[in-house]
Amino acid sequence: MTLGSLGNGSSHVSATFLLSGIPGLEHVHIWISIPLCFMYLVSILGNCTILFIIKTECSLHEPMYLFLSMLALIDLSLSLCTLPTVLSIFWVGAREISHDACFAQLFFIHCLSFLESSVLLSMAFDRFVAICCPLHYASILTNTVIGRIGLISLGRSVALIFPLPFMLKRFTYCGSPVLSHSYCLHQEVMKLACANMKANSIYGMFVIVSTVGIDSLLILFSYALILHTVLSIASRAERLKALNTCVSHICAVLLFYTPMIGLSVIHRFGKQAPTLVQVVMGFMYLLFPPVMNPIVYSVKTKQIRDRVTHAFCY
Repeated sequence: MTLGSLGNGSSHVSATFLLSGIPGLEHVHIWISIPLCFMYLVSILGNCTILFIIKTECSLHEPMYLFLSMLALIDLSLSLCTLPTVLSIFWVGAREISHDACFAQLFFIHCLSFLESSVLLSMAFDRFVAICCPLHYASILTNTVIGRIGLISLGRSVALIFPLPFMLKRFTYCGSPVLSHSYCLHQEVMKLACANMKANSIYGMFVIVSTVGIDSLLILFSYALILHTVLSIASRAERLKALNTCVSHICAVLLFYTPMIGLSVIHRFGKQAPTLVQVVMGFMYLLFPPVMNPIVYSVKTKQIRDRVTHAFCY
């Protein structure tokens, strides 16, 4: 592994990475931090509220809400993963992050992201069983089965992401140490290595296909079966009632997969895309789902909405 393997020919070896805020708008970072702080506050309070309501209301100890509590816990953890580096940049301009801290952060970000994909798939399976096999719903999705689904999802995410920090730690980083985002991502860090990163790139693609790729296809397949079942229901009111139970989950799926796919496309194929577009897509990828999921479920799910209203109004 030689320093000259980097395309710009620089021989400077960096001991740290430099995270980025919004290039060109450094003079107004303190003002930009206000809406960012508000979004983090909404995310933390919203997801904590969902978790508290599901824990304290015995009537919500059902499969659908247990999966929702997993989603809320993941979203809360994702927000807390990026909060320190984002606010340190926008508040005090502290951009430096050590290699080990960066590798640790990207491990948790990617692990939690793929875990969220698994939970969204589990929620799609929950809706499939509830609509297509309602008589067997309670016997199929027992607490034991739900616990096993959660552990398998966690195990898959950890097993696939665990090698990444060690693969990145082997390399020397030279030239410009500047990352495009306010947090560390695998696809960003590997660009700075003074080495051939083909193995990392192939493994990264394998991880995405075996998690997000398979999960999204299975979610589409689940909804194809759900739609087939719903269309066979004679009553229009019953059809709408069945579909309405899926609206919150469909919104969560779109909120998660749309920015993730967009960011992946930009990193792999949109090298000429403006930096601002990359930054905005990065924030959408990690902030939109944790902020919007509690709002969507509070608005669209009557049981959650009633408990939230009761908690804050009485």
